[in-house]
Amino acid sequence: MNRVLLALVGLLLVLAGLAGLATAAGVVPSGRPWPWHRTDDVILSHAERLHLRSQGWWWPVVIAVLSVVLLLALWWLFAQARRPRLGAVAVDTGDGGSAVLRGRALEEVIAAEAEALPGIDRARVTLIGRRAQPRLRVGLILAPQARPDEALTALRTVAIENARVSAGLRELPAEVRLRSAGHAPERVS
Repeated sequence: MNRVLLALVGLLLVLAGLAGLATAAGVVPSGRPWPWHRTDDVILSHAERLHLRSQGWWWPVVIAVLSVVLLLALWWLFAQARRPRLGAVAVDTGDGGSAVLRGRALEEVIAAEAEALPGIDRARVTLIGRRAQPRLRVGLILAPQARPDEALTALRTVAIENARVSAGLRELPAEVRLRSAGHAPERVS
């Protein structure tokens, strides 16, 4: 959703910039409906600018609005740059040292083990959180005959518990989203 919205905002800004350039270059035909018809047209006329300058609220409002827009844009940029996946997990080796386990490897193992469980057709696992306190986001597609409570119990007691023990973690919380497998309609004669 964020990327789609970001792409739409970017496209609108590019189109507005191209429209301004086309107007400034005199490329726009004069018969078309267009906000500015000549290359010397401006957004606010001289009289409008003088009127707004005489108002005491004008510049504080302009600066406040632009500041809020800038802060929102920076917040959005940093939110997009944040990595949603955890690259590695710190594993306690038991001898006072530690090792690093690749996050993708752990995700793939948990997903493969979950798909081997009865009632689970497909599993997608994403490791999130911090290195010392990882969490899981699991998406399961259940088989048509599967019971969700049994599938969740098997996932928790087998796949997630095996990953927790082998990584030497005290806990490995998981957020699980379930979907049922879709069926292609069959014709009955």
